[in-house]
Amino acid sequence: MKKSIRLSRLLAATTLSLSVVSAFAAPQKDLAPAEAAYQAGSSPLGSVDMYQDINPKAPAMTKAEFDKARQIYFQRCAGCHGVLRKGATGKPLTPDLTIAKGTDYLKVFIAYGSPAGMPNWQTSGELTESEVDLMARYVQQTPPQPPEFGLKEMKATWKVTVAPGDRPKKKMNNYNLQNIFSTTLRDAGEIALIDGDSKKIISVIKTGYAVHISRMSASGRYLFVIGRDAKINMVDLWMEKPDSVAEVRIGLEARSVETSKYKGYEDKLAIAGAYWPPQYTIMDGDTLEPLKIMATRGMTVGDQEYHPEPRVASIVSSHFKPEFVVNVKETGKSIVVDYTDVNELRTREIPVAKFLHDGGFDSSKRYFMIAANQSNKIGAIDMKTSKLAGLVEVGKIPHPGRGANFIHPKFGPVWATGHLGDETVSLIGTDPVKHKANAWKVVETLKGQGGGSLFIKSHPKSNHLYVDTPLNPDAAVSQSIAVYDINNLGAGYKVLPIAEWAGIKDDGAKRVVQPEYNKAGDEVWFSVWSAKDKESALVVVDDKTLKLKAVIKDKRLVTPTGHFNTFNTQHDVY
Repeated sequence: MKKSIRLSRLLAATTLSLSVVSAFAAPQKDLAPAEAAYQAGSSPLGSVDMYQDINPKAPAMTKAEFDKARQIYFQRCAGCHGVLRKGATGKPLTPDLTIAKGTDYLKVFIAYGSPAGMPNWQTSGELTESEVDLMARYVQQTPPQPPEFGLKEMKATWKVTVAPGDRPKKKMNNYNLQNIFSTTLRDAGEIALIDGDSKKIISVIKTGYAVHISRMSASGRYLFVIGRDAKINMVDLWMEKPDSVAEVRIGLEARSVETSKYKGYEDKLAIAGAYWPPQYTIMDGDTLEPLKIMATRGMTVGDQEYHPEPRVASIVSSHFKPEFVVNVKETGKSIVVDYTDVNELRTREIPVAKFLHDGGFDSSKRYFMIAANQSNKIGAIDMKTSKLAGLVEVGKIPHPGRGANFIHPKFGPVWATGHLGDETVSLIGTDPVKHKANAWKVVETLKGQGGGSLFIKSHPKSNHLYVDTPLNPDAAVSQSIAVYDINNLGAGYKVLPIAEWAGIKDDGAKRVVQPEYNKAGDEVWFSVWSAKDKESALVVVDDKTLKLKAVIKDKRLVTPTGHFNTFNTQHDVY
């Protein structure tokens, strides 16, 4: 009898889950499992205290329950549904929509997920039954808003640990500064500087949490890194032991930092963009002193609807003009920022498509290729004219990193992107002068190992193209790399067992991520990324032979989620 009751309850729950999925909170578009995993990464906003506005129509929650649910939301949900729950990749979860559905209705959806990409939080073991109940009640509450972060707040975090006048007047070490790798140690809140020649760790430097990107100054002296908690560190590579000389927080959550590179403005300015508050900040290039804050709140591309939290995804510095290009996710706009006069800043909006994320320059550095991963498009921005040169339909959820440039045997110069949502690699023609018929078109589509790709890479001196798939649910795929012969793309790809070559014996995830060349273009480095309590490693491959060259292991290599070569980063070589 008890068994039959349990079975009937299970069937009822399953039936209800299907009705919820079809009737309510399906995302705005189908999510691939890889994208759902990518968007569900933790946010530093989970630790920020926020005001609880008691909604009499919502189920009761104590302050302790509210705070716990808020932390879970920003750890698991905000990447899809937005900081203010007004919707991003996923649909809005505001009280006007959720209260009418009721707690039981919402619990089923959260527990069982949806075929369209909503994770099954309870049945996967990620949340307990009581936590599911907590979240079902939480999304009926008035969404709490994180505090704003203006000049006063920034100045309170700003530190210059070594003043410009006290820094070395010349390089004080024997390192080859053009072949150092800055490796993100995600969960340790650090970076490791690794000598690309000797393969030895130079130093480990405390930074913000989960450094997202490392960028080099135009001079090649200063390394800028930014954590997800919006903390920027400025590292002086001329010091006997390179270390941070200045730091500042430009918000509560962020992803991007860049420096001025145009002739006459080298190292003069730095810029960083925040996820929250939605804004970007221009700083002094010697000290990180905040100088100018600009909001990104505004109207979206196409439907022209106001968006309250458009996040700054990526920023690049033009080689043709004294301009930054600030790419804003939710509005789908690239903002061209003329930095000749910071006090009277001039900007220009280029409508591209939703949601802008990452991208890089073509081989001429004239065209910036930006991924609009919600729209499955790549925009090409002409850095000479500050206008959109082309908008190209590609595969599902492009995620190129910086992308990859090479000369196609048939179609001439191309730029390549992989995808989170499918197994394809799109090759886009980038030469509107000598190969006009191919410009801003997908000239060839390659089949890869599967979806879940984050980075793709080649080098001007290489005949190979490398594509990672660290977010693919198949461990055999996520632990390996696909490599193509550029001169024989029709032959398909060769699989390199990078994780196996690392020789790690424990049961960690061993995801292989971010191929990165050395300066010479004859080595490719890979991160083998496992959890912080598991062993990780870096694997170096000989680009000519595709054979294992070196394995770098060290207890300090905690969750290495990527690395950036100083020379290639400084000169935008990829």
